[in-house]
Amino acid sequence: MTALGSSKYMNTTVLFSGILSSAPSENPDFFNWNKVKIRYCDGASFAGHPESEQKGSGLFFRGQIIWEAIMDELLSIGMSKAKQALLSGCSAGGLATLIHCDSFRQLLSKEATVKCLADAGFFLDEKDILGNSTMKSFYHEVVQLQGVAKSLHIDCLAKMEPSKCLFSSEILKNIKTPVFLVHPAYDFWQIHNILVPEGSDPHGRWKSCRLNINNCDANLIDILDSFRNSLLKTVNEFQQRKEIGMFIDSCFIHCQTLMGETWHSPNSPKINDKTIAESVGDWFFDRQVVKLIDCPYPCNPTCHNMDFTKV
Repeated sequence: MTALGSSKYMNTTVLFSGILSSAPSENPDFFNWNKVKIRYCDGASFAGHPESEQKGSGLFFRGQIIWEAIMDELLSIGMSKAKQALLSGCSAGGLATLIHCDSFRQLLSKEATVKCLADAGFFLDEKDILGNSTMKSFYHEVVQLQGVAKSLHIDCLAKMEPSKCLFSSEILKNIKTPVFLVHPAYDFWQIHNILVPEGSDPHGRWKSCRLNINNCDANLIDILDSFRNSLLKTVNEFQQRKEIGMFIDSCFIHCQTLMGETWHSPNSPKINDKTIAESVGDWFFDRQVVKLIDCPYPCNPTCHNMDFTKV
């Protein structure tokens, strides 16, 4: 009943900004590329399977075959001739990018440069403030409901339960294609849904902190910093792989590649004086190895921190 689950409610036009922009000033490396936006529609990062549908329920789990149908169409209208391609996505789309990265690579010629960019798609397998595994149980339910295991890596499935294989850190271990991670260390979606989910804060200790990171007292910042440390520890095992690029800023935001002001503008978040767009371009075109990790909050004045008190 929403734009996330039915085309009946989707906007007819979509703004192409940030990494999708056609303006060289906003998108210096990719402005003149052919660009396609795949709309979110299936609730499982394009990894649902129809075998899991319950007859008569009115719910359809077709994510994987929607993905395949879109790829077939794009290949037929010219993508098969691509010399360079970048699969990217944000949030659930960032997770979809990781799930489908290697299969996307295989669709294109061996001579083509093919890479993948996951923006805010590195969801952590962390307990919430009450010690509950909220995210793990959520993933378990999605995997069970939509039959997602069929889209996950067989080497991972041989070692652990399918819902664990949906976490980005496990997916990344098996990806052979170069990947870039754009990620805010204080990702508000993860703070709102993994660390301090609905119902976990009955006394409202986190109420104003969840809305604006500037309202967090020292004790809460310590908890947020330990959440950040979990992220850094998780990505640390990929530091040795030079084909994996990183831009991990210390901002209270979620997606940063689709908005011009955070992707590439005079006021964009920067690490070592590089915007996200410049960092992704350096990595994609092999201008340099990119492993940018910001100092902890509040050290970066270039951050665009969300303020939900105004929303």
